Amino acid sequence: MFFEAMDDSWQALLGPHRQLLADIEGQLIDTVGITPGLDQVMKAFELPVQKVRVLMLGQDPYPAQGMACGLAFAHSPGTPVPQSLRNLMKELKTDLPGVSNSGDIVRWVSQGVLLLNSALTTQVGSSGKHQETWREFIEAVITELDRSRAGKLTCLSLGTKANKLSQLIKQGLIVSAAHPSPLSAHRGFFGSKIYSRVNKILCDQGQDPIDWSC
Repeated sequence: MFFEAMDDSWQALLGPHRQLLADIEGQLIDTVGITPGLDQVMKAFELPVQKVRVLMLGQDPYPAQGMACGLAFAHSPGTPVPQSLRNLMKELKTDLPGVSNSGDIVRWVSQGVLLLNSALTTQVGSSGKHQETWREFIEAVITELDRSRAGKLTCLSLGTKANKLSQLIKQGLIVSAAHPSPLSAHRGFFGSKIYSRVNKILCDQGQDPIDWSC
């Protein structure tokens, strides 16, 4: 299920890690209370590898029932806007005044922004429960993506877990900041200007900037 849910380009890139993903699926398939739902776990990998320009690394899915949608920082329609997402929008308003910021960050995906968490699932009501379950696979994803994009990848790394994973980036460039959660937003996220910093890198490389409107 998980492997087949990915775009063909990811299946080709991560073929050597197929058994690892199958093992993870085997651990989770009968586990009660997983979020997001199993049909959304690999949502981020619907974006083809060759279209990825920015890897936006978060931590783990929102633990509230029904809120996680398989994309880092985004949330399911009809659920309350999470505080981390609210803070992302506050920083966007400060960094790029005049840019619309409704919170519908799924729009970023079509421009090549891969919204990836450091763990793709957790237990409802508990943060970080599956970090170790996903660690090896996510490390493989980042390593293979960096190699595939050959210097044309910008990693936007938010939070301690993401910042540790971003050390796997060897060819691409990294923009890092604290996590936008209420606990850490005032300790290095607000004022970080992550959006304009990413766009400067892209423009310096001759790429189009991301239109962060959402």
